[in-house]
Amino acid sequence: MPKVGIIGGSGFYELLEDPERLIVDTPFGQVKVAVGKMGGSEVAFIPRHGERHEVPPFMVNYRANILALRTLGVVRILATNAVGSLYPAYGPGTILIPDDLIDFTKNRPTTFYDGKTRIRIGDRVVGGVVHVSMTPHTYCPELRGALLEAGRELGLDSVDGGVYVCAEGNRFETPAEIRAFRMLGGTVVGMTGCPEAILAREVAACYATVTVVTNYAAGVSGPAKLTHDEVKEVFARRIEDVKSMLRIAVERIPQERSCACKDALEGAVVEP
Repeated sequence: MPKVGIIGGSGFYELLEDPERLIVDTPFGQVKVAVGKMGGSEVAFIPRHGERHEVPPFMVNYRANILALRTLGVVRILATNAVGSLYPAYGPGTILIPDDLIDFTKNRPTTFYDGKTRIRIGDRVVGGVVHVSMTPHTYCPELRGALLEAGRELGLDSVDGGVYVCAEGNRFETPAEIRAFRMLGGTVVGMTGCPEAILAREVAACYATVTVVTNYAAGVSGPAKLTHDEVKEVFARRIEDVKSMLRIAVERIPQERSCACKDALEGAVVEP
């Protein structure tokens, strides 16, 4: 069974050798997952927005995606996100590996644990009220280390650290919102990083993401209107670099987990 999963765009399918398409049932719906080889590792892949990029950010079934990977045995999840930069220093094309997040989503289910649903995590069934901690590290330090090492090997000069602000979408943010995010300590802004990272912690899975700056956020570089075509164009220019990072990072992940992610449910569960 795969121990590593990747959540990204549909353009990442070719990362896998001889992928097998699976349908995984979860209490939150069915998920299409591709499982194949990446180098010497077996990897599961989910296209976050669907195979034809038909699912908008606020309608992604984040709970089903994360639980489907966990059901397949995945305990480490690497993700990719297109983001806007809150600072001129991080221009389009910058690759940044965030180390913290701020969740400004509004209408998405943000937890598995509604007091009634019980889910299987490995050999354990968990339900009731669960309060996981996002400390000592919001993103898994072992996965972040593997991604940063991969970036160094490739000479990509990826940025180590930053705060990912997740907005609801589908619209891009207003200049006032961007100013507020910057005052709160944000570095980049996107629409898909939450609740994905939080849900991974709720099932004691490691999670880290590669963010690619595709544009300056509203008001950062003047009044120019931002279009989705610009976002796609910049991400397409960087996609081969990100794929290379993921290939190397998968091989650099330690065999055994020594991070706190694996113990996220210890002391967090209040059984009914």
